[in-house]
Amino acid sequence: MARSTLRQLRYFTAVAESGSISAAAERLHVSATAVSTAMSQLERSLRTQLMVRRKSHGVSLTPSGEYLYRRAVRLLEDAEELELSVASGGRVLSGPLLIGCYVTVAPTIVPPLMERYTTEHPGVDLEVVTGTQDEIPVRLLDGELDLAIVYGMDLPAGLSSVLLYETPAYVLLSEFHRLRDREEVALDELVDDPMLLLDAPPSSRNTMVLFERAGLTPWVVRRVTDFELMRSLVARGMGYAIAVQRPAGDLSYEGRPLWTKPITPRVRPVGVHMVWPERVRLTDRAAAMISVATEEAGHRPGAFDG
Repeated sequence: MARSTLRQLRYFTAVAESGSISAAAERLHVSATAVSTAMSQLERSLRTQLMVRRKSHGVSLTPSGEYLYRRAVRLLEDAEELELSVASGGRVLSGPLLIGCYVTVAPTIVPPLMERYTTEHPGVDLEVVTGTQDEIPVRLLDGELDLAIVYGMDLPAGLSSVLLYETPAYVLLSEFHRLRDREEVALDELVDDPMLLLDAPPSSRNTMVLFERAGLTPWVVRRVTDFELMRSLVARGMGYAIAVQRPAGDLSYEGRPLWTKPITPRVRPVGVHMVWPERVRLTDRAAAMISVATEEAGHRPGAFDG
């Protein structure tokens, strides 16, 4: 490997991911001749064929090429980490960190994490994107994200995780609802009332499972994909809702009062996890975020769930 260069490995991984030398050249903003030459030099230095070139059909990796690709990706990541940290002697973190977060969780958990992390690691370019529970893990496994914050259910295989906190589902009522003064509310007391279902998996599935376990079928009059819209409709007396995330204030977006009630008998809480691909070695920046998130969850009970 001493006769191979990082440039050759970068070109090789680009070819492996793009499927052709011409596509890799376009991605790298260099000529196809430069990429082809680098691939020939790399094969000569390693004394093995890494890819099969097929005219008009791109390239396919040989078993040796597949092995090199897996190792080269990690080596290039290490080289990038070294370049980012060497100027400070490894004492200061710098570089990008992209985190995905389930959209309804983000308003309660992201602000304290961003505030603390950016204070402790100002050199890191932290970015947070939101999406659905179906979308975020896929982007994580595809390498588009470094970490993600999601509910710990219906997750694909291949993810490592750490539990940040657990929170139970509750009933959300308007000031007009007949049960608003009750300390707790049973699901069978609501089954004949109109329900507004937050139709954002896995929230919708979790809600329906609660009723299924109780042998009940709720009367769903409207499905809503936006959390704040659901709360506003409840506050106007258009139905009750089941929710997990709870804002600190019991007012709708319009300023109308809302009543939150525990469900009786008690239901199993839902876990919120930070996850990452189990086969990917975490960067120092990602590891620092996991540390910050677990410390915030452990030292400040209830900080995230209102």
